[in-house]
Amino acid sequence: MDSHTIAPITTAVAAPPGQPDRRHGIRTPTFFSLLYSGMDIGQMLIGDGVAGDLSSNGIGIRGNQSVKLGMKVTLFIDLPGMEERFCITQCRVSWVEGSQFGVEMESLTLEQKNRLRFFL
Repeated sequence: MDSHTIAPITTAVAAPPGQPDRRHGIRTPTFFSLLYSGMDIGQMLIGDGVAGDLSSNGIGIRGNQSVKLGMKVTLFIDLPGMEERFCITQCRVSWVEGSQFGVEMESLTLEQKNRLRFFL
């Protein structure tokens, strides 16, 4: 399976252990590689990860660098059919469980929404 394969099913995914499910909408299983960056106590954080699921306003990620609840991050996602990484600048970490975390995409342009809608 290559890094741009999308699972053909759509399903809702449970919340992290011990947390209520706050998701509103269907999650689509995905497998996109990505980079994420943000600031943590004045230090730049850069991590590699994999997007495990996608919805119209959020992404579930497994990453190699720890993030904190509420942290602002920028995502650089490898989407199929795009030469350059797809950049989403305004994301907020909404839950963290070990190396897995979820981000809420706080404001997307119409073009960004349309690109992501293709994968939902």
